[in-house]
Amino acid sequence: KMAGDSRFPDVDTDGSEQSEEIEIVVNVGGVRQVFYGDNLNQYPETRLAELVNCLSGGYDSIFSLCDDYDPGKREFYFDRDPDAFKCIIDVYYFGEIHMKKGICPICFKNEMEFWKVDLKFLDDCCKAHLSEKREELEEIARRVQLILDDLGVDASESRWKRCQKCIWKFLEKPESSYPARVIAVLSFLFILISSVVMCVGTIPDLQVVDAEGNRMEHPTLDSIETACIGWFTVEYVLRLISSPNKLHFALSFMNIVDVLAILPFYVSLTLTHLGAKLMELSNVQQAVQALRIMRIARIFKLARHSSGLQTLTYALKRSFKELGLLLMYLAVGIFVFSALGYTMEQSHPETLFKSIPQSFWWAIITMTTVGYGDIYPKTTLGKLNAAISFLCGVIAIALPIHPIINNFVRYYNKQRVLETAAKHELELMELNSAEGKAAGSRSELEDLSREGKEGPFYSSRIKVSHSDTFIHLLSEEKHYRTRLQSCK
Repeated sequence: KMAGDSRFPDVDTDGSEQSEEIEIVVNVGGVRQVFYGDNLNQYPETRLAELVNCLSGGYDSIFSLCDDYDPGKREFYFDRDPDAFKCIIDVYYFGEIHMKKGICPICFKNEMEFWKVDLKFLDDCCKAHLSEKREELEEIARRVQLILDDLGVDASESRWKRCQKCIWKFLEKPESSYPARVIAVLSFLFILISSVVMCVGTIPDLQVVDAEGNRMEHPTLDSIETACIGWFTVEYVLRLISSPNKLHFALSFMNIVDVLAILPFYVSLTLTHLGAKLMELSNVQQAVQALRIMRIARIFKLARHSSGLQTLTYALKRSFKELGLLLMYLAVGIFVFSALGYTMEQSHPETLFKSIPQSFWWAIITMTTVGYGDIYPKTTLGKLNAAISFLCGVIAIALPIHPIINNFVRYYNKQRVLETAAKHELELMELNSAEGKAAGSRSELEDLSREGKEGPFYSSRIKVSHSDTFIHLLSEEKHYRTRLQSCK
């Protein structure tokens, strides 16, 4: 409630009974609030409760808790966010805190820390919002750190370490330089060429017959395939050698896909030249053919160069619950309508529904609106059952699709925002560094001119590289964290 006339005891009064009757006035950002000691003392460790008990400690104790104090009005002043404060004081009346819409979660957390209110009083829904914002800030910090690591050059590192970093940037970060972009485009083209060759090699007119009468790929296509595999192998080996964490690199999903795309070629080559001595030739050919099918895994290498495919993969991972609901709806519908269709079609002499498991196929293609027509009902009740089944299939598929699309759009927009935020942080760091260096350079110029020092030593004193600027700011952890936690 709004403050009226304030009734305060003298500064030198104390006692628990008197502190419970104390009425204090708090002015937060121009908004005045009145509190009573009996409410505030429910949580004695909070800042407002300490205000009640600091009146007997003198002005030193008072000013250690607030920004200003008016002894005439007996009013405490705080230069804090009044909107966040209105939410925080709910803990004294309701025992929990809800964060209003539009308030930055990180700033609200800082406000709670200032008022010494424990985060356990924050409602679970607001904690989830705070956790999401913290993850975003950590992601921004990680991206900024990666960029700074790429820009910085540590003179204490060995030549081999610097060479590893150059190779890693060259192969993993196309945006780092023009040659790196060219390599990324070449890698993309090799993936497409290899996939096209794999498909074209199955055309009978382009195949040749060997001495034993077996069809095999054309030698030209085989040579192109060998060249593509050679590129993939060199690329993978260089990335493995230059990776900062080789265990993490080897266990990464996309790198496992790379191995699966390369390995069949070498295994089939080994089986072709050595396997005939250990087993029958027909078994070797079957094994080689099975391994050739595994070459389709290389199409997934496109995800390395496509942010859209990566976004789709993440959206599907975040939509396991919705996908599970979709499969459950379809499974229930398939079981019910296949059983009904089998029962209703038994009266027809030329029925195509021989058993319920066989009817599963009809229910699947009907509910997914594919409708091959290889199995279809012939009775009136069977046709009615089919009509209901594909209507239910449309509804079952449409219901979980919207949340899946929302997950995709949300993640895609979030990635764009995080990328922009990381660039903004770098611009702020560069601007602050330029201002600091300019001030330092001016003072150095004045000192050196007074001392009469000129020449090469003079220029070396004020020369600062671009990468040194970023690394220097990054080492100032307190300043860096403050910039990341800013909402402006």
